[in-house]
Amino acid sequence: MSPSTFHQYFKQITAMSPLQYQKWLRLGGARRLMLSENQDVSSSAAFAVGYESPSQFSREYGRMFGASPKRDIEELRRVASQVAQAGA
Repeated sequence: MSPSTFHQYFKQITAMSPLQYQKWLRLGGARRLMLSENQDVSSSAAFAVGYESPSQFSREYGRMFGASPKRDIEELRRVASQVAQAGA
């Protein structure tokens, strides 16, 4: 399969280019690390998923999730806490 054919089929299946999909996986992985292991943005979460620049990571994270990493994680934790309290 040629690279252009692969790219075409990949985009049909995922609605993303291979590069966009890779970013989605990496940023999602960083989000999970920050939530589950309390890693912060400036330390190891960005590096753990392959970003060399925390500022680049923050820019791409904001584009993907609509908020800075710190604000997004704080909001996710707040919502999770409310859900847990409502269920208790």
